[in-house]
Amino acid sequence: WRGAGWVFRVGTIPRMNLPLLVAGAGIGGLGAALALARQGQAVTVLEQAPAFGEIGAGLQLGPNAVRVLADWGLLPALREAAAFPEALRVRDARSGRALGQLALGEAAVARHGQAYACLHRADLHALLQRAVAQEACVSWRLGARAESWRPSGPIGPGVSLTLASGDQLAGQALIGCDGLWSRVRQGGFDAAPPRRTGHLAYRGLIPVAALPAAMRDPAVGVWLGPRLHVVHYPVRRGEAFNLVAVVQGEAGGLEASSWSQPAQAGELRAALGPVAGPLADWLAAVPGWTRWVLHDRDPLRGPADMARGAVALLGDAAHPMRPYLAQGAAMALEDAWVLGHLARGATAADWPERFARYAQARWARNARVQRRSRRNGRIFHASGLLRLGRDTAMGVLGERLLDNPWLYAGPGAPPRPASANP
Repeated sequence: WRGAGWVFRVGTIPRMNLPLLVAGAGIGGLGAALALARQGQAVTVLEQAPAFGEIGAGLQLGPNAVRVLADWGLLPALREAAAFPEALRVRDARSGRALGQLALGEAAVARHGQAYACLHRADLHALLQRAVAQEACVSWRLGARAESWRPSGPIGPGVSLTLASGDQLAGQALIGCDGLWSRVRQGGFDAAPPRRTGHLAYRGLIPVAALPAAMRDPAVGVWLGPRLHVVHYPVRRGEAFNLVAVVQGEAGGLEASSWSQPAQAGELRAALGPVAGPLADWLAAVPGWTRWVLHDRDPLRGPADMARGAVALLGDAAHPMRPYLAQGAAMALEDAWVLGHLARGATAADWPERFARYAQARWARNARVQRRSRRNGRIFHASGLLRLGRDTAMGVLGERLLDNPWLYAGPGAPPRPASANP
């Protein structure tokens, strides 16, 4: 490949001296780079954007994701950036009636060993980027979009990657962390595009100073209604609230791959219909809206959907999921953590076997979260008898229904590779 004044011909460098190629520098890509570098692996991170910027809005990290960050030594950085809500409160979007509540805060730590955190996506990205920047064996290439790849073939194990610029890079292996519209995935796993879900998401960020004291409750608020739901929670150490409203409807005129298109408050009000007064107050407090069209893919069917030879997929590139379990970022971090554990001592010839172990360790859990996220969407947006059953169950079962111990107990440790050093 050609860059920075140097020209390398693919195949002229010994495979053992080539880096691992990580396509995508989002949360999953940075997590993968950090986990691999901590095992002494040389990594080149490729990011299609020309510079890192503040993207997205808020996200929730369950104790399973916080556990990964703690293992990487990033808990102090998380505490400086995140808010830690004291409860999750569920209400009816039409009447405002309380439906259920789950204690978080110290109660989540007591139940699951780690906290439940909420933070701005850009803040999580920044703390991961700072951690990766401290690893000497990680190099960066911005403005570098992965276009296609092929196995290195007769010259030995590895991958040859072509960028949109035409440059070619050689690597020991390739990890596709390039998101929902992954080019790495299209190149050798599944060429079909993601599918529209029929759901639209609107989001906004509210400075806490703009809210009256009665609305500054440090909690996750969830409002459920027929064909809709709204979620709000504190971010940035409690200095702001992220609000997301999801409605079912057509997405005419919206760009499928963009998740930050401007939107008008009137559009959302019309889509929601009448809502309870307190929820209307939250919606009115949002100073500006963006919206995006929700897409997903079918749940993973087996390990071959996550790894083939010297190429692996991670995060949304492998298993995009609907936001109804708040686990998209968490599953990407879990993927990276498991991959890092399996990278110890790996050489160029080892990656197909290590990736196979990674996929075997991850696919079933990711598929379960994908299925549960879809099911939650149907329950959140229910009407008729399903809505009545949902509300009754929350009233009877309380926290037992809202908690997810099977999920928050993860991630499970992967099996040690046979060739790993003790």
